[in-house]
Amino acid sequence: MSLTIDSNIEYLQRRLGINATAFYEKYSEMSVKDIIEAEAAQGNQAAIALADEILNNVSFVVELFDLADTNNKYAILREMNYRQLQDFLPKMEDKDLLQGLFFFSNDKLMKLLEALPPDQLVKTAFELFSKEEIVKLMPNEQLDKFLTSTEIDKNKILKHMQSIPEEYVAQVIEQITGEAVDDNMNSFDLAKKIGNLSPLEYQDALKAFQPTQKQQLVLSLGKEHNEWFQLFDAHAYTTIINREKQQAEIIKGMSVIESEHIQNMLKELPNDLLSVVITQIDTDEFAEILMDRMPEMLAKMILK
Repeated sequence: MSLTIDSNIEYLQRRLGINATAFYEKYSEMSVKDIIEAEAAQGNQAAIALADEILNNVSFVVELFDLADTNNKYAILREMNYRQLQDFLPKMEDKDLLQGLFFFSNDKLMKLLEALPPDQLVKTAFELFSKEEIVKLMPNEQLDKFLTSTEIDKNKILKHMQSIPEEYVAQVIEQITGEAVDDNMNSFDLAKKIGNLSPLEYQDALKAFQPTQKQQLVLSLGKEHNEWFQLFDAHAYTTIINREKQQAEIIKGMSVIESEHIQNMLKELPNDLLSVVITQIDTDEFAEILMDRMPEMLAKMILK
């Protein structure tokens, strides 16, 4: 292993209570394990205690191998395989995990966002845009997809349709049926008439509204049921996000995504970059994982 521990040998010398000159004369070429064993054999009580501490005392391991130094962490991490590296991610703070997303290109970030569960993608979109902005930026075919979705109760749509100015609803009815609309019909009557159309004509009527009216209707429905914003395609969201926001803004917005999903994203990094991300982990957490799950790695460090 390439971890440098020269500076920590001084810490070991102090803990053993040995004169610096004598220490380096006797032990300059020996491993940590051999030094402690040699002193313990000579009855050094500090060495006897350290033999136990090196396997059980987090603070001692941190000091001995100077694990607060990110370079030392990285030297250890780069010796690990993909599976071992993953063990560290659940112990990391969300803000440090998010920093790892900067290693991805914008195109890759968009693919990762598209792969999220819909509720997580929509949460991110809400963090980046207002509902009004989302609806305004959605392409027309996405508004049609929303309005004609079987997920939305028809009566809900007809209720919210009553907020659209009557002349626009009347124009749609005339366009679909080819018949003039009675000027005395109010918004309720107009919505009811659309509701009585055949299923195919009903869908055509929804699509026949002008974009402004569609946006009004979609927004009104979406504000009542936030989950309906999940009816928009993931690719539609990422197209808007990629076009309208810079990478730093996007990653900041991704802070609302549940930690497990960010961890899964980072698992797509190559080992060297994933190791860089993990160097930001809390030092004590790092040492605890080494001691608990990777004793063989700790042994390599001790034997160095």
